Amino acid sequence: MDQPTPLWQPSKQLINDALITKFIDLVNVQFNCSFNTFNDLYDWSIDEKENFWSILWDFAEVVGDKGKRILIDADDIEKAEWFPDAKLNFAENLLRVHPSNNNDDIAIYFRAENQVEYHLTYRQLHDQVASVAEWLRANGLKVGDRVAAYMPNMPETVVAMLATTSIGAIWTSTSPDFGEESVIDRFGQTEPRFLFTVDGYFYNGKKIALTSKVKTITAALPSIEGTILVNLAGIDSALSVTHWNDIIANPVETIDFYPSHFNDPLYVLYSSGTTGKPKCITHRVGGVLLQHLKEQMLHGDIRPGDRAFYFTTCGWMMWNWLVSALACKASLVLYDGSPFYPNRNVLWEYAESVKLTQFGTSAKYLDALKKDYFVPTEIYDLSTLRTIWSTGSVLAPESFDYVYDSIKQDVCLSSISGGTDIVSCFVLGCPILPVYRGESQCRGLGLAVDVFNDDGVSIRNQKGELVCTQTFPCQPVYFWDDPDGQKYHNAYFAHFENVWHHGDYVMLNDYGGVTIYGRSDATLNPGGVRIGTAEIYRHVEQLEEVIESIAIGQDWNSDVRVVLFVVLRPDLTLGETLIKKIKLTIKQHCTPRHVPVKVIQVSEIPRTKSGKIVELAVREVVHNQDIKNIHSLANPNALNLFRNMAELQVD
Repeated sequence: MDQPTPLWQPSKQLINDALITKFIDLVNVQFNCSFNTFNDLYDWSIDEKENFWSILWDFAEVVGDKGKRILIDADDIEKAEWFPDAKLNFAENLLRVHPSNNNDDIAIYFRAENQVEYHLTYRQLHDQVASVAEWLRANGLKVGDRVAAYMPNMPETVVAMLATTSIGAIWTSTSPDFGEESVIDRFGQTEPRFLFTVDGYFYNGKKIALTSKVKTITAALPSIEGTILVNLAGIDSALSVTHWNDIIANPVETIDFYPSHFNDPLYVLYSSGTTGKPKCITHRVGGVLLQHLKEQMLHGDIRPGDRAFYFTTCGWMMWNWLVSALACKASLVLYDGSPFYPNRNVLWEYAESVKLTQFGTSAKYLDALKKDYFVPTEIYDLSTLRTIWSTGSVLAPESFDYVYDSIKQDVCLSSISGGTDIVSCFVLGCPILPVYRGESQCRGLGLAVDVFNDDGVSIRNQKGELVCTQTFPCQPVYFWDDPDGQKYHNAYFAHFENVWHHGDYVMLNDYGGVTIYGRSDATLNPGGVRIGTAEIYRHVEQLEEVIESIAIGQDWNSDVRVVLFVVLRPDLTLGETLIKKIKLTIKQHCTPRHVPVKVIQVSEIPRTKSGKIVELAVREVVHNQDIKNIHSLANPNALNLFRNMAELQVD
């Protein structure tokens, strides 16, 4: 496959300065290699995986004892164990900028819309972690206990996580926009001893109180022994709680970091839960740290002194990913609230004011800006910005164009993809590689990512299943409450023997670029031909009339037919002229197989709390099947739009 013309190429200066270049130099010296390219390094990281992960530990200057053994039981992906003798503490590695040397340097910037703004210095961060950790210990928290947060994306959430993990306890979190049942479904399984929460939060200019929700949640969770309340919104609370300010008012000079084993549990993250109770995906201390250091230092080029931002909530894995940037000696830039309040400028004004070096967001956000003809480059100084990350859904090729035309020309646009399952990425960016339209730049170093056809044969330049054929350190340690490991096995290893099956429908080309077509369980199958939903969305959502869309396969006359639902711009009504335009657009840019039999207008599309549309839930509703966990959705009432649709019953 011929390489297309790149949208962006790194300068020689950027290549020379990049951390991955320094890493390649170290590998060449240590192992007598002569690598010059990323692909050389990638191949070596797979062929010599033990050496790769070992030297990464050294390069990243991980604080801890690596131990002598790197990997045991390597041939069994499910049972393999990385760094079985290693000891380290996660929080200690994130608190590497010692406050005595950087008393006044800012560790965390924070804004809650236009209502609240403050920051923490490294001194304040260290002192608050010490005080909260001491309070948790004094109240009986032990290694392996769980601590939960029902919190916005704010500095106190980071402090509470670091205090928890400094003790060797396990952290789990959701965001305050989750309903009570969703929170209880999650925390009820992991049984936390302590709950961190807030009096309220801000969204779209409104102040939203949490008191009644917290009362319901704590009443339903008998494991909770204490609730710690942070005052963010200035709302009076009648809750029986310990106040955050009372805890941090007691100074503690040092933090006693517990030396965890590499494979001890660190985080519990939750699947979306749209087909049943959320799975409790438990991640390991060393695997998360080493994988995040690799991704952020080598793939993301986060350097000491950088200011890294990702628009996320504490209910999405990107929060866990972002906070690890502290281990790169970078500052965190946090924002909580609507990215469009009070206007579409808000995040870009923030980026300019703190001189962001990395900006992370969702593909849907970039597409919304594009449809609104917003041109940040004409308004803001983004000269410090080196990287833009996008994830959450497939970034359309046209959105690549938008970034380079309207945001910044000299920036590495990294379309990254992985998920809660590995709290990181399988495919992502690289500062020394060119950016091609519509593609993720590369596979993650040390991850043997491949694409299989349905027969389990490796393929190139064809669509297939994203898999990983060798063990890697950031596999989940287990699922919570899965004593025989059967749920874990079924989730990843039941499809192909001894191969991680991730569930993404993708194409890997000859030069290492990856194109993503959506989740493989949401692919359409009319006439036995597999179609990725992202292929349809890409072209339909370029039309001026269409805001967003969702496609499903409906069982019909012993086959499957494609049905497309569209949300149109306000005051527009779907008529035959627009239906013909939509179908013609899909036919011209895809194939006749992609053309939907039915196109139906809806006012809203259901999505998860992290903003992902839920094709499977819509498909089940259309087929009159029950949705087992409807409150896992951000807007569950939207599913009612798809029930008993008369339009679907007409051929």
